[in-house]
Amino acid sequence: MNGTSVPGGGLPPFSEETAVALLDTRGVVSGWTPEARALLGRSAADVVGRPARALLANPLSWPALVQAYAQGERRGEAVLRTGGGDDLPVVFKTFGLNGGDGHGGAREHRGHREHRAGDEAWCLVLAAPAALATRWNQDRAFINELFLQDRVGLAVFDPGLRLLRTNTHLLPYTGVPPDLRGRRLSDFLWPGDAAPVEAQLRGVLRTGRPLVGAEQLLRTVEDPAGGVFITISAFRLQAPDGRVLGLTALFTDVTELRRSGERLALLHHATASVSGSLSVKDTCAELAAALVPGLADLAVVEIADTVSSGEEPLPDGEGRLVLRRTAVAGQPAEGDGPRASSVARVAPPIADTGTGTGGYPMTMTALLRARGLILGRVSVGRHADRGLYEKADHDLLREIADRAALALDNARRFAREHRAAVGLQRAMLPPRQTETVAATTSGTYLPANTSTGVGGDWFDVIPLSSARVALVVGDVVGHGLAATATMGRLRTAVRTLADLDLEPDELLTHLDDLVAQLVAEPEDPADEDSEDDGRDAWDDGWRDRNPSTSTGATCAYAIYDPVSRTCVVASAGHPPPAVADPQGNVSYLPVDPGPPLGVGGLPFETTEADVAPGTVIALYTNGLIENRDGDLEAGMAELAGHLARPGALGGSLRDLGREIVAGRPAAGLGDDVTVLLARTRAVPAEDVAAWEVEADPAAVGTMRETAAAHLRTWGLEELAFTTELVLTELVTNAIRYAGGPVRIRLIRAGRLICEVSDPSATHPRMRRARLTDEGGRGLYLVAQLTTRWGSRYSRSGKTIWAEQEFGPPA
Repeated sequence: MNGTSVPGGGLPPFSEETAVALLDTRGVVSGWTPEARALLGRSAADVVGRPARALLANPLSWPALVQAYAQGERRGEAVLRTGGGDDLPVVFKTFGLNGGDGHGGAREHRGHREHRAGDEAWCLVLAAPAALATRWNQDRAFINELFLQDRVGLAVFDPGLRLLRTNTHLLPYTGVPPDLRGRRLSDFLWPGDAAPVEAQLRGVLRTGRPLVGAEQLLRTVEDPAGGVFITISAFRLQAPDGRVLGLTALFTDVTELRRSGERLALLHHATASVSGSLSVKDTCAELAAALVPGLADLAVVEIADTVSSGEEPLPDGEGRLVLRRTAVAGQPAEGDGPRASSVARVAPPIADTGTGTGGYPMTMTALLRARGLILGRVSVGRHADRGLYEKADHDLLREIADRAALALDNARRFAREHRAAVGLQRAMLPPRQTETVAATTSGTYLPANTSTGVGGDWFDVIPLSSARVALVVGDVVGHGLAATATMGRLRTAVRTLADLDLEPDELLTHLDDLVAQLVAEPEDPADEDSEDDGRDAWDDGWRDRNPSTSTGATCAYAIYDPVSRTCVVASAGHPPPAVADPQGNVSYLPVDPGPPLGVGGLPFETTEADVAPGTVIALYTNGLIENRDGDLEAGMAELAGHLARPGALGGSLRDLGREIVAGRPAAGLGDDVTVLLARTRAVPAEDVAAWEVEADPAAVGTMRETAAAHLRTWGLEELAFTTELVLTELVTNAIRYAGGPVRIRLIRAGRLICEVSDPSATHPRMRRARLTDEGGRGLYLVAQLTTRWGSRYSRSGKTIWAEQEFGPPA
């Protein structure tokens, strides 16, 4: 059937698409409007006077429509045939005229119509395209549902911004009148909140440009302390003729969404704040500061005393922890100022909620717990007018506390490692200032990571035989405890090799072999299998921040001889020493740097220079001369400028060293900075006696007389017997086993130094002679009669030396 009755639904309001027709009692069309002509494409002349069934696509459906009308149905659907022969689904509504409804119904419509004379109108029919009616019904249902739903506030305003219609949840909180019709927002909202909203709505009325997602805090006059965050979207309403009817606005409560975003932002901020330091005190301060004012008006952090020193916090015999107030942020309530030195005793587990923080009624407390240890607690409080803490606030504080506790535990572990590293490095480095016969020295060290205070740079001053002194500066790759440990091994190796009185190039060759062996050392597999090998989260983080932990180093080794007043230097990939003579002239020794230690396969070269007494020799690491642009020449020029400054060489070497490194930044150094300054001295020529002895045993007696004469000249007669005995043993052995020439040198330089040189390269060895042996006691006697003795080799042979102490002149 092409026509059917519809119990519900409706037609859209009269418009260009709503057709009107009149039917007489015979079912003949007696009236036809222009809208009907436009709808079906048929003129009044073509339709009026013809049966209405002829308009149906299926005329056989006409009886069913008549029957439904007779039974009281006034709405229905039908399919009409247009003038072009197309089928057009429509919905219609009928109105009985002159009692033509068959039920004595009242006249429902009177008006002008075109119909033929003599035909009595029976009913009026309104029809519209079914698609248009469906859309109109959907629109009406949509609007109805909008005003019925309670998740989004909906309001219709007139052009004067008076409320015409709202749903019941427009602004569901204290202070909103139950009936809003005829009211403006400024009638019940806080003026400071209503004004910007109304200004934006006026803009929509004026321009027609929609407002989308404008966020605003809305508080009522009755409850200004509360309020909600609302997003407002609005669009203008216009009549078909363009006349402005008002606007519709949607109000969405985003308070919880905004608070969730604020909590998330606070969590990220707090995490970043506490993660930026390895100081326990600074981490506590950052934690307290991060919580104010976002979560509280006052934040107090209390930790166990042992945490700051790097130790694990342990409860006392009663299971209690002593917590010391470490950081406070915000202002305490009046009359309750927290003292930084206050001590609290709490029995773990500490409650997660508390009362009375800084005098505030609204408080929370959370444990600082990490890796199974309770490190302390954090407490927050705020004014009552900010509202009660919600469960989400409690969860947030606990999450922040957990993250802060990890940072605190990392800082605690770092403090422990730092203390061990600093102690290790201090034990490994020599005194910063030394006094020897050869030179006065002063060392200055500035680590790249000022938070750890340790690194891989080192300096050393090593007294050698014959009043000489070795000046050493080295730089191990990397920073921190691993570099410090490697530095200690290398410094010990240098001292051991220096005790052999090796030349600088030979010493660096041996040191290079040692570093190559360290590089090749495999890791202990037991460390990987250990359940607790110390490589925890802190170690992993440290290794991530310090990837350069491989063994490798550079080194400069110089020997200064106060007798010959010469300096011999060799370098393993290290910058050249600077030399400032007493006149203030500064130059760099033309050292040919060899490869860094550990490379192997290449020789090291020595450079020798004459050095006047009072000259300052500066050895340093590349951290001093490297700037941010990597310009080494600029750094070397800057160092030369400090050394050439008038009066610099005559003052304190300690002050000069501090001046040289003073321009370095307090933080953010790319490498450690080490400077070793040495002001040279000289042994006067009259304090040195040297002569040759023939390779003849008979010349030994003459040698003793010559030595005794020099001792009398120096006022050292009390050493004559011992000196004659020592020289006799050494010279006799040289004549017997090495031949000539034999050279003797006596040096008075704070102690008496005896040297015997011969062309042999045989290493002297002290042994304990048996009772029946006729010889073999010479070196044993020398060792017993002198303070220390030893031998060194040169290109022309070897030298055996012995030292004797003597007191100040009478």
